[in-house]
Amino acid sequence: MLVALTTGECCGSLSGGCVEEDFLERLAAGQFAMCNRVVRYGDGGLPPTLALPCGGVLDVLVEHFAAEELAVMHFEMLEKALLGHGMLNRTVPLGEHGCRVERCEINGPRVVQSPAKVDIQIGPAKRLIVAGVSPVAEFCAQFAIALGFEVIVCDPRPEQLSATSRLIPQAKVQEVLPALFIAQGGCHASTAVVALTHDPRLDDLTLMESVRTNAFYIGAMGSARTSTKRMERLRRIGGLTEGDIGRIHAPIGLRLGSKTPAEIAMSVMADILRVGNGLQRSML
Repeated sequence: MLVALTTGECCGSLSGGCVEEDFLERLAAGQFAMCNRVVRYGDGGLPPTLALPCGGVLDVLVEHFAAEELAVMHFEMLEKALLGHGMLNRTVPLGEHGCRVERCEINGPRVVQSPAKVDIQIGPAKRLIVAGVSPVAEFCAQFAIALGFEVIVCDPRPEQLSATSRLIPQAKVQEVLPALFIAQGGCHASTAVVALTHDPRLDDLTLMESVRTNAFYIGAMGSARTSTKRMERLRRIGGLTEGDIGRIHAPIGLRLGSKTPAEIAMSVMADILRVGNGLQRSML
């Protein structure tokens, strides 16, 4: 995203540097109409930029915001969404002014373009709650950080957390029972929760609390046999309904033939991305 004034002042980026100068020159020259539009770079787009260095195509959605109270209110709504107060969908009609904003659920593509409009989902950075430290959990945390997730590792065992803090300094480490952290409001709609310890005392309680939230992904590691026994316990002891059970991905992850902790963690994060992007397994 790029925010720019006609004076040339700007913040953000469009492409990493290959079109920004041209775009800002056109903005200063008044070449963009005061309405929503999509301009293209590459593949016969804006002259003289007929081709991008990468050989690809970049479509840029251009919106105009007047210096008025309505725009301020709009940005305040976006700020709340970015801070975790629900997901928003911005419907930007092309060839017109303004946009429509409404609450939405996650699990869909963030940007959908059609000839008449562009729909954009706005929400907080995705969060991964790692319930309990294990070798698979540590790799999951590392992969999630690389993917831009906010990572929170919860474990009541200080000796386990000390090693994790050294290995993954970017993660937020909480010396607390994962279920307690979740019960105290640790989840929002962009949160994935993974229980990867094989310890029912940690994993089962985590799952019981997670299904009470609007987390978009809840998963637990274990074989098919172990997962079946766990679901029976959760029905019997935790009182979970079939709807609750249906939200839990167990066995967790995509079936990639994974054997090592890193490979298992890769399959877990791949499945989280699949669900977060609204894809069914049959679409892979």
